[in-house]
Amino acid sequence: MADRRLQVFSAVAKYGSFTRAAEHLFMTQPAVTFQIKQLEEHFNTRLLERGHGRVTLTGAGEVVLAYAERILDLSDELDSRVSELTSELGGALNIGTSTTIAAYWLPRLLETFKRKFPRVVPRVVVGNSQLTEDRVASRELDLGLIEIVTEQPAVERITATHDELFVICRPDHPLAKLEYATAADLKDHPFITRDPGNAIRLLAESFFAAADIALEDIEVCAELGSLATVKHLAAEGMGYAIASKAAIQRDVREGRIAGIRLEPRQYTPLEVIVPRDKFRSRLITTFAEHAVSEFRAMAAALGEG
Repeated sequence: MADRRLQVFSAVAKYGSFTRAAEHLFMTQPAVTFQIKQLEEHFNTRLLERGHGRVTLTGAGEVVLAYAERILDLSDELDSRVSELTSELGGALNIGTSTTIAAYWLPRLLETFKRKFPRVVPRVVVGNSQLTEDRVASRELDLGLIEIVTEQPAVERITATHDELFVICRPDHPLAKLEYATAADLKDHPFITRDPGNAIRLLAESFFAAADIALEDIEVCAELGSLATVKHLAAEGMGYAIASKAAIQRDVREGRIAGIRLEPRQYTPLEVIVPRDKFRSRLITTFAEHAVSEFRAMAAALGEG
């Protein structure tokens, strides 16, 4: 319902680029340029300065952006409130999720939610936990499902449950003979780590730090964003990795990799996060409650509780 020119202007201001705004809005760059030109003609002043590869706001642009954000938020709230009064839950829900949650927890969560609310259209963006947290904090996403305990002040969180971490390696790897693996046990073997901002990477680094093992003393043989690739390299004997129980149970059961508990035992939290102080639609609230309930049910089935 909000003026499309304000939506486009807000996106250009947020991303500092006509091209990135166009990608985010699924528009062409000329269409974005046209909307900005119309808005500037309406106010009879320049709102954006173009130059040096980045767009910046003029003084008038800063004033327009402040009002635009308030207008857009009120428009979203109006649409949601009327929809909630006149129909069942429906509409788009922008969800961010970590790679592990996307692969091993999200399918059932979405399936059970869609059975209850078929008119809801989930739009899922997959990235590491840190990236998802940042996008929820900046209100690019309605809700996030992550594996770190956020202390971001712009975010509210609900801890749903946790998932235990295991060392994974080839079944004939020397580590596979252990019942439990300490940081000292791992130190002299090649380590397949995750990308910066990944929850498992952060927890692994904390695990080594707690044992007074410096990161530079660990032989990192690969740094990967893909969990599937991590498991493949571990199964091929390239090194060991650390992964959550949900992500490895099938591989362990079928004998592709071995899973060894860490000592002391380590857990990754499963957190549901939403922007703080943002109007909370019934759709967002209902999905958040559903996510917490499903996470706990699935964790209980895994034996995590």
